[in-house]
Amino acid sequence: MAYVTPREGESPESLVNRFRASVQHAGILREIKDRRFFKSKAQKERLAMQRAARRRRRQRR
Repeated sequence: MAYVTPREGESPESLVNRFRASVQHAGILREIKDRRFFKSKAQKERLAMQRAARRRRRQRR
C-alpha cells in the first residue's frame, strides 16, 4: 500500500502528485491490470520468458 504524509505547507495538488508517483513507483496499477483476468501457469511462464528476453535485448544495446 502506498502512503504519503502531508508536509508542512504542502498544497493538496502536490500531495496528490506525490501519491500518484508513489503508486506508480510501487507498481500497484500494473499489478491490478495483471490480475484483472485469469492467467494460466503456462501463460505466466510465457510472459515471464518474453519479459526476460526483452530485458536481455535492452541490456545488450
